[in-house]
Amino acid sequence: MTPASLASRTFDPHQAIRLAQEAFAIEAAAVQDLRSRVDGVDGPFVQAMHLILGISGRVVVMGMGKSGHVGRKIAATLASTGTPALFVHPAEASHGDLGMVTTQDVVLAISNSGEVAELAAVLPVIKRQGVPLVAMTGGVNSMLARHADIVLDTGVAREACPLNLAPTASTTAQMAMGDALAVALLDARGFKAEDFARSHPGGALGRKLLTHARDVMRSGDALPCVTEDTPFGAVMREMSDKRLGISVVTRADGRVAGVFTDGDLRRLVESGADLRQRTARDVMHTSPRTLRADALAVDAAEMMELHGITSVLVTDGDGVLQGIVHIGDLMRAKVI
Repeated sequence: MTPASLASRTFDPHQAIRLAQEAFAIEAAAVQDLRSRVDGVDGPFVQAMHLILGISGRVVVMGMGKSGHVGRKIAATLASTGTPALFVHPAEASHGDLGMVTTQDVVLAISNSGEVAELAAVLPVIKRQGVPLVAMTGGVNSMLARHADIVLDTGVAREACPLNLAPTASTTAQMAMGDALAVALLDARGFKAEDFARSHPGGALGRKLLTHARDVMRSGDALPCVTEDTPFGAVMREMSDKRLGISVVTRADGRVAGVFTDGDLRRLVESGADLRQRTARDVMHTSPRTLRADALAVDAAEMMELHGITSVLVTDGDGVLQGIVHIGDLMRAKVI
């Protein structure tokens, strides 16, 4: 009998649901238990924060196995929220990578048992260098804890694994403690959404917080623009040539007087108006939606959504036309 056929014969969906729900409950309880371990302004959690905030270097995260996977995520979260960090594999540290650790750094070592041989091999060297050590472990009396300056207790009552063997609740607790450190440090550093965006320029948040109207607006010859005295036929040609469904109407000094859109055209045609002798001044509507070049592109998107329009004008402080932002430009820039 193959493993697949054996699995199909023994699979009990009711048992699977029960185990899943039990896993959720065990891991939720493990995280809830951490709350009492960060109480007290003189406790180890606050001590670890003071230590990390006081260094000029980085947080060097170490861990083996599943704790190593968690450590990589914690290092990435710290780095993206204002605390410079990197992950160093303990086994590789014994073969040269320990040179990545400087006396300006702090080491955050993660191990549920606290008795990992690869960590044991490098911790004495780290201590001789005078590098502060924070341990994240369930073994509060372990080798790792004895070497540490500060111990963050992430011990759990049991694993979610029905055999109580596979790291499950313990790694969840480690992840939660790492996240707690990251968000507390983020706040202590005064880290803002704009700072987060600068470290995520390729992400959606980065594009929204770093892209300005000037970055996506059309200007120069790409602008559909006429003067107030432009005949209606020429207005239509300008709209057709620039393909934005809009033409901006400006005064002689370059200030915006109004706009004429394809929606305005439909309404005029439906009204039966004779357009042959009209000028841009006659058909435009005044007070179009505008913003400054240094405004965020997402502000243009919100203005479009709020007012049901597809273009927003960009002007300077005197109302002089500088460009136009079209919904298609925002989509191409992945702002929306």
